[in-house]
Amino acid sequence: MPRPCRCRRIRCSPDVNYFKPRGIPVDDLEEINLTLDELEAVRLADFEGLYQENAAKQMNISRQTFGNIINSAHKKIADALLHAKALKIEGGIVKKEE
Repeated sequence: MPRPCRCRRIRCSPDVNYFKPRGIPVDDLEEINLTLDELEAVRLADFEGLYQENAAKQMNISRQTFGNIINSAHKKIADALLHAKALKIEGGIVKKEE
């Protein structure tokens, strides 16, 4: 039986939660779901430039869990870009902090 997920702290909440390729109707697109904790991991690692250990502390998770989250996020984003899929940002077990 796997351990229950810990609530992850996030500080960002996107103003826009849906991205799609231009010129393709939404009905024709496959959709990929990027969770809020995956977005936060991308923000901390790629935008803020933090090392995984420091980013993991900010999210209240282990470094290994952070690594798993960021790898999942990178794979989803790459899939959306390479295969012209829509990217929807929502969900995850998170706690919004200011």
